[in-house]
Amino acid sequence: MQLENKVVIITGAGSGIGAATAILLAKHKALVIVSDINSENAEKVADAIKKAGGKAIAFQADVSRFEEVESLIRSTIKEHGTLDVMVNNAGIGGKNLKKTAEHTLEDWDNVIAVNQTGVFYCMKVALQQMMKQGHGNIINIASLAGLKPSGNNLSYSASKFAVVGMTKSAALEYGRKNIRINAVCPGYTHSSLLDKLLAGRPDMEETLKRLIPMDRFGEPDEIAEAVAWLASDNSKYMTGQTLILDGGTSLQ
Repeated sequence: MQLENKVVIITGAGSGIGAATAILLAKHKALVIVSDINSENAEKVADAIKKAGGKAIAFQADVSRFEEVESLIRSTIKEHGTLDVMVNNAGIGGKNLKKTAEHTLEDWDNVIAVNQTGVFYCMKVALQQMMKQGHGNIINIASLAGLKPSGNNLSYSASKFAVVGMTKSAALEYGRKNIRINAVCPGYTHSSLLDKLLAGRPDMEETLKRLIPMDRFGEPDEIAEAVAWLASDNSKYMTGQTLILDGGTSLQ
């Protein structure tokens, strides 16, 4: 992977796919800004990277707040002079799994604010810098729920469909500016979101696995490998695309 000395911001990097991606990119000698709303988790990941000989800086930021996104990106530029890669990974699920008519306003507002508006904020500010410097690479973490229907999960599904669309629209706009924008769509992957779902419905694990031809959930490390490839110069002719890592779930 051609990632050495690239300056990378990863949101939601305090756990799950974000943490796995931060650790992997640091192994490939990128400088990783480990951003998370939970400062303690961000510090733990950054410390683990540094103990392993990598370069990382923890930064607390809530992507649903524009001023915090600006601070995250502006601080990175001030300190390091560039932003080579922006990985928009921060995401949440709703507190309830309900059909559309019963979907709570709180879940809608919170999920859209982080998963959709947060990605827009990060893209907006990152693109301004990438235009100035003449290059850049953005990777948005969407979901299989952004490619096919997901019942009882309207806000999450809507937000992830939006991320896929935003990725394609922005890639079309900035392709001639030496800026690449792609998305990764994981299927059911071990994460806090999946753990929360399974905790509420113990019978759900076998139900979900029946939908997966490979008969297992994905691992954060596996998703991180795809993100690392997109972040590297190895994928330099790819833009506006979605990489699907779902164990074959979308085949059905």
